[in-house]
Amino acid sequence: MKKTITKVIRVDNETKKLMQDFYQDMLREKTPPYAIFQADTGDTIVTLYESGKAMFQGPSADIEAGLWTSIDKNKSDISYFTDDEKKEKRKEEKTIPLDISSVGSDEVGTGDYFGPIVVTASYISKENIPFLEELGVKDSKKLSDEQILKIVPKIIKKIPYKTIMLSNTEYNENYGKNMNMNKIKAILHNKALAEMIKGNTYDYIVVDQFESEESYYRHLSDSTNVVKGITFITKAEDKCLSVATSSMISRYVFIKEIDKLGNKYGVFIPKGANYYVEDIGIKLVQKYGQKVLKDIAKLNFSNTERILKEVRK
Repeated sequence: MKKTITKVIRVDNETKKLMQDFYQDMLREKTPPYAIFQADTGDTIVTLYESGKAMFQGPSADIEAGLWTSIDKNKSDISYFTDDEKKEKRKEEKTIPLDISSVGSDEVGTGDYFGPIVVTASYISKENIPFLEELGVKDSKKLSDEQILKIVPKIIKKIPYKTIMLSNTEYNENYGKNMNMNKIKAILHNKALAEMIKGNTYDYIVVDQFESEESYYRHLSDSTNVVKGITFITKAEDKCLSVATSSMISRYVFIKEIDKLGNKYGVFIPKGANYYVEDIGIKLVQKYGQKVLKDIAKLNFSNTERILKEVRK
């Protein structure tokens, strides 16, 4: 297991704004006193304070902090953090037409300590748009588990989709020096998309953007059958029906898998990466031993160290 590192840097107001934008989809619900935000990348906990102090905690803290140190020194070099449409003060957001046929993908589970990573790609033809709109298809984060469990079975009976799941065991075996969270997501998205574009006529391929296009394709440099011509959009669940559909299907599968874990170990398995999650982790380690975390959790998360530290007291 990688050692947790703590790194603190100072950034100016311009970089603070860039950081707020970059981490907006990774924010934790609770923010420490005097902090602008706290985010969890999966590798690192990032806390930005009003004073301009930025603290990075986790196995990749030095790398994460180093990126922002570089940006702070050279403001012209921001292509890693923003796409072309967001340069020059982010004049306009990228959009696509609504009345189109598309293949879109989205993932669930990357910010959850327990449970697998689930990526789904789905194909939505123009003809199926009214059907999905009538069901109320939208970003899965805006729906309750009960709504997801009710709506998604109706979707998967009619809409073509491909779901790929990476179990916790597989994640922990693969995560390491040459495989970070974004590379894992890029590989899974590419595999799901490659399946869905076969034999389907579409106007757009859309991915909910989690990193720059350049970085995404760099992660796939060793992959075969790389899907090209992707439109990367932030918050794509709100702008593309196929991404919203994929988001809902991924969450449906994730909920089912979390329930399976709970039934297997006889305890309610919570989502997220908060302190309640750690309480459950402590109970599981006390009952089943440290090895249980390899099969149900993402070991590189900082929660692991806190759980094991508490158990050893």
